[in-house]
Amino acid sequence: MFLIWVITGASTASGTPEDCRSLTGDDLKLCEDASEVGTTIGVGLIIGLWAAVDVILGFTYVVYRLASRRT
Repeated sequence: MFLIWVITGASTASGTPEDCRSLTGDDLKLCEDASEVGTTIGVGLIIGLWAAVDVILGFTYVVYRLASRRT
C-alpha cells in the first residue's frame, strides 16, 4: 500500500503544473521548481510514515512474541 502511495505521489510531479501554465521565463522555472520541492517533501513524509509504521509493527511483534513465550 505504501509503495503504491509513493509511486502515485512521485508520478504527479511529471509535466508542468496547471498553476504554472500561464507563466514564462524565470517565473515558470521558479513555479516548476517549487512544485518539485513540494512533491519531494510529500514523498518524504510518506516514506517517513512508512518507516514509523514498520517500527511500530516490529515493536508490537516483539512484545507479542515475548508475552506468548512466557505463558
